[in-house]
Amino acid sequence: MVLEAELEQTEHGLFAGGPGWFVLNMCEVRWWYRGHGFEAGLSGKGDFPQVGIGLTVLGPGEPMSMYHWETDQEDFLVLSGEALAIIEGEEQPLRQWDFVHCPAGTNHVIVGAGDGPCVVFATGARENHTFITSDGNMEGKDDWGAYTVDEAALRHGAGVEDETTQAEVAYAGFPDPEPTRYREGWLP
Repeated sequence: MVLEAELEQTEHGLFAGGPGWFVLNMCEVRWWYRGHGFEAGLSGKGDFPQVGIGLTVLGPGEPMSMYHWETDQEDFLVLSGEALAIIEGEEQPLRQWDFVHCPAGTNHVIVGAGDGPCVVFATGARENHTFITSDGNMEGKDDWGAYTVDEAALRHGAGVEDETTQAEVAYAGFPDPEPTRYREGWLP
């Protein structure tokens, strides 16, 4: 029998305090400000070895990540607002309910677009994936993939000038993630 995970309360919201099943409302979880949008901290100290889950709120022009490819697949669903996907150097406008599938090895990034915030749900395999730990740090495996150079991504502030596999190099222009509370109106 799988036990229920303990939930931990911080000044910034709730998170899973260990492995097990749990239910969390996205308006009550601890969020992270990353200098390029806000991301719900879903895994906490929970056990997410197979599937990574992300919920991100992006303002116009804010990149969800830096342009990259991974050795695992990722999928994205725009829940509200508008965004721009840059996939293999091609720009693809996105609107509410658009679904983006990136097989392993696909260069990609999503950038907020339009006049207001957009909300993007992301999921991906974690076998070789990078992920954000409960303290907000990026971790991953050495052979996870790479941040690659792309002109379209650079034009939108979502690219690197030199290819790297190091997150700290790719995100050097952004502040360290900071925990924050949910703000009214982020989610539709």
